Amino acid sequence: MTNEKTKSGQKLVLVTGPSGAGRTTAVRVLEDIGYEVIDNLPLSLIDRVLSGPALGHPLALGVDVRNRDFSTETMLKMIEDLREDDAIDMELLYLDSTPDVLVRRYSETRRRHPLAPAETPQHGIDRELELLVPVRGRADVLIDTSDLSPHDLKAEIMRWLSVSGDEALAVSVHSFSFKRGVPRGLDMVFDARFLRNPHWEPALRGLDGRSDAVADYVTEDERFAEFFDRVSGLAEFLIPAFGDEGKSHLAIGFGCTGGQHRSVALAERLAKLLATKGRQVSIRHRELERHARTGGVKGTGN
Repeated sequence: MTNEKTKSGQKLVLVTGPSGAGRTTAVRVLEDIGYEVIDNLPLSLIDRVLSGPALGHPLALGVDVRNRDFSTETMLKMIEDLREDDAIDMELLYLDSTPDVLVRRYSETRRRHPLAPAETPQHGIDRELELLVPVRGRADVLIDTSDLSPHDLKAEIMRWLSVSGDEALAVSVHSFSFKRGVPRGLDMVFDARFLRNPHWEPALRGLDGRSDAVADYVTEDERFAEFFDRVSGLAEFLIPAFGDEGKSHLAIGFGCTGGQHRSVALAERLAKLLATKGRQVSIRHRELERHARTGGVKGTGN
């Protein structure tokens, strides 16, 4: 893998790899750190996207075998053409994973593989990996996600594909439930379980901390203002300090009993505050995202 920059034209990252290896996560991370992202773009439209003067920001394009005009030969030719174009500073990011891990991920999600809709995922995975062998060999940045958590993958992408050596440190603010443990990779963790609990209010129980009603209920706790001021002050102090030390990402987490009310309200409030101060901020609500994926009922006792 290489992270050298040899041209000064439009910064472009092509993101590809087998289905299930983490491409969706990768493009989200690139968007969080300042890239304009277009996912699932047909190969035939890439020239049109790149025509005209260079943008004032880097561009990331997600490409995979599900694109309607995908072929290995077409993609290889496009890669070579872009590398010969002096107006384009292109890198190919390839997200890889072992076949057994890809099979496990498909089994967990019960998704059909795009190359084997009527067969087992193993058949589709084998076909896709074979198609992508030549593309993998052209990768500038190759990340094997087999043993990486989503947070680890984010860190790897930011390490290899940060826009420059002096861009602002990116911040992610997380909410979670202590019932399911503290997420891996958090740099700072705050326990919000001492704040009054919206779960015990029937009108608020089915809502989450993104709603104004829940946020207002949480902030009306007499201990909230001082707690939030201290936490936000600490975050604002540490962000530039960590940036000066070369850290590219800071992850801050708020936990409560169920990860639905108090931690969500705090994460939303801190993220908005930091964004108003010009920080690059992303928000992750672990429990809300989990319920959205599974269609399950939100936890109790938040």
